[in-house]
Amino acid sequence: MNKLLKTLAWLAGIAISIYIAVCFYFYFEQDKMIFHEAKLPQNYKFSYAYPFEEYAIKNGEDTLSGVLFKTDTTAAKGLIFFLHGNAGNAADWGDITPEHTAEGYDMFVLDYPGFGKSTGHINSEAELLTAVQTAYDTLKIKYQGKRIIIMGFSIGTGPSAWLAAHNKPNKLILLAPYYSFTDLAKHLYPYLPAFISKYQLNTYSYIKRVKAPVIIFHGNADETIYYQSSFKLKKHFKKADQLIILNGQKHNGIDKNPEYIKRLPALLN
Repeated sequence: MNKLLKTLAWLAGIAISIYIAVCFYFYFEQDKMIFHEAKLPQNYKFSYAYPFEEYAIKNGEDTLSGVLFKTDTTAAKGLIFFLHGNAGNAADWGDITPEHTAEGYDMFVLDYPGFGKSTGHINSEAELLTAVQTAYDTLKIKYQGKRIIIMGFSIGTGPSAWLAAHNKPNKLILLAPYYSFTDLAKHLYPYLPAFISKYQLNTYSYIKRVKAPVIIFHGNADETIYYQSSFKLKKHFKKADQLIILNGQKHNGIDKNPEYIKRLPALLN
């Protein structure tokens, strides 16, 4: 019996050691796991079939890169400030813009630190939010007196909601948002303790403080961010806020979804 107990204790010790090692790994590697940096050389030349302007914005000792895609109309109605997902960069995300600029808006795509030609890295939630606010402060000067719409996709939805809560945009549009990042992490990795997450990004808390209308699009076939997250966010809506579920839509490609494109003109105008 004593031998059996010693064996069980030995196995339990190994299991606990492995679990602790896994927790340490996730804690120290989570920045890389969450943000899949897609760098571009500093001499990279953006090329699109539509008009654009490249931005380089000072962010402390680093520089934030972004691209402003311009509408073909003579005078833009306003700006869509867009925060993309956790992969790719402005060279890839330019594809999301034509449906939006066609409605008479300029659209700015920001590359987070470590993405595209943006220097530095994301090492904390505070650094991410500071970078987003810095870029927003630069762009909003150009569009004073015009409509500004903040839009975020996937990982960008939390910072977008935070930005809308701390500024005064005309509208907030979230594509495939999470209730909070800790809630998403718990859903994806239920075996990990919540306290090891460096990122909270409490979207539910932010949208309660957004005075502008909030519109959420989420596909009910989303394989990355479970779409019930948006139903949980709906509980924090104001009267005019909307949740639009896209039937059969997966995580990527919401901007090309026929129902999304159909509703876009009314939402923007």
